[in-house]
Amino acid sequence: MNRSHYDTELERLGDTYRQAISADIEPVKAAIAGASESSIIGVGSGGSFTVASLLCSLHEHYTGRVSRPSTPLEIICNPTLASVSPVFLISAEGKNPDITEALQRARMHSARPVHVLTNREHSPLAECSSELTDISLHISERIVTAFIGPSGCGKSTLLRCFNRMNDLIDHVRIEGTTRIGGHDIYSSKVDVIELRKRVGMVFQKSNPFPKSIYDNIAYGLRLHGVKSKSEVDAVVEQSLHNAALWDEVKDRLHASALGLSGGQQQRLCIARAIAIKPEIILMDEPASALDPIATSRIEDLILNLKKDFTIVIVTHNMQQAARVSNRCAFFLAEHGTPGYIVEHGPTDAMFNSPQDPRTADYVNGRFG
Repeated sequence: MNRSHYDTELERLGDTYRQAISADIEPVKAAIAGASESSIIGVGSGGSFTVASLLCSLHEHYTGRVSRPSTPLEIICNPTLASVSPVFLISAEGKNPDITEALQRARMHSARPVHVLTNREHSPLAECSSELTDISLHISERIVTAFIGPSGCGKSTLLRCFNRMNDLIDHVRIEGTTRIGGHDIYSSKVDVIELRKRVGMVFQKSNPFPKSIYDNIAYGLRLHGVKSKSEVDAVVEQSLHNAALWDEVKDRLHASALGLSGGQQQRLCIARAIAIKPEIILMDEPASALDPIATSRIEDLILNLKKDFTIVIVTHNMQQAARVSNRCAFFLAEHGTPGYIVEHGPTDAMFNSPQDPRTADYVNGRFG
């Protein structure tokens, strides 16, 4: 495909769309130069796919994979496509949740380098806004603190600040100070890998590795240098006991974790998180996709774990917040403004005698 054909195709996308993409064409071309074994994925719209295809055609020696899957995860996390070759996600969308999730999953589970190439800074469609503002909160040790509030008010964003998962999202800027144990975790001296060992995370969707139940837990131990098989065996068993899963899986430890039920997979993810002995466990709606029985088991597990861990949980389930948490923080974002904390305090007081009428309205189901 020659340059004139490329220009014709780009013109076909429309003026606004063309302006949004054009500023990124040269950086994208430079980024893929020499990456003959890479995968280029158009994300979001047909235009993104067209641009990805055209770039490949322009790159004379490019022999890699071009695709437009339903989500970027299909290539990044598909074990049949496992590779250490890089992936380039090309999108004309300033905000794309598929890209955010793909980055988080890929950097936890895949050896493939992932690069995001978007028009976020240049696009007339891109949105530049604050997610949170004026946050001041102290979280006590070895209790459960619940973040509650309507969708889109910044609860999960703040949660990801505590183990710097937001570092994986392009163009995120964090101001102020976040301290754990008196130390600023955003200091240049902080080892982020070590921080994430201290601050584990359990996501809304269970994400077991495509490995055996045993290897799901052993993986983190080996990654941190534990080589003794007897030690690994002991930690695997203890972690499964602590996650109330041992009795259900002890006879099939070497079976695939993907064969477990949704609730079992989530408890396995909790076992995997606690195996490396973090100080803090972050839980982002850990039971939202589970049935009532599985949810009850997760809640019982949270109550048991708080004896040894500091737990911060995001939940939209007010009954769950009342059952498992010691303290609550109520978040709100109104009329397109950044999210903020309306009030926080002991859970009993927040539910029975809140100081702000908006808190009372929310916990009693009058909105949200």
